Amino acid sequence: MRLLIDFFPIGLFVAAYKLYDIYVATAVLMAATVVQTGLIYAVDRKLQTLHKVTLVLVIVFGVLTLALHDERFIKWKPTVLYASMAIVLAAALWIWKKNFLQILLGSQLRLPDAVWARLTLIWVAYFLFMAGINAWVAAFYSTEAWVNFKLWGYAFPVIFIVGQGLYIAPHLKDRDGEPGSSS
Repeated sequence: MRLLIDFFPIGLFVAAYKLYDIYVATAVLMAATVVQTGLIYAVDRKLQTLHKVTLVLVIVFGVLTLALHDERFIKWKPTVLYASMAIVLAAALWIWKKNFLQILLGSQLRLPDAVWARLTLIWVAYFLFMAGINAWVAAFYSTEAWVNFKLWGYAFPVIFIVGQGLYIAPHLKDRDGEPGSSS
């Protein structure tokens, strides 16, 4: 169910683009993101910071796209989001000596501190990769190619999540704090 909630704004965005144009698609994305945020809140009774930031960026860049009739704003929104996430995670780790991933997920995943640190670096690299690839496609390819990339680019997070799962699996601690379990 969560995957459907996460995917439906981009699915509606692509469909609206294919049927109409980037401006209708942008308006649809804005509305779908508001609905998505409401659904997440209804299910979880809270919103993660990422959901709030995504909603604000979609609305701000969407309004700029529509008001200025300039598609560059909506095309660069993912780059701004990903780069911001990389900067926040890196600054927290290196400047404030806080591991935001561990703070956010530590109650759900029990991992050694060194693994949390490497995992955060992996996330920083992933966010920088996603920011860079979106910037590259937005800058050097047509809007049609960028929209197709937004749809098929969902392979990157899926691959990333599977890879991250494979990385952390051997390090997971059971309830007694011991790595792995032999069940």
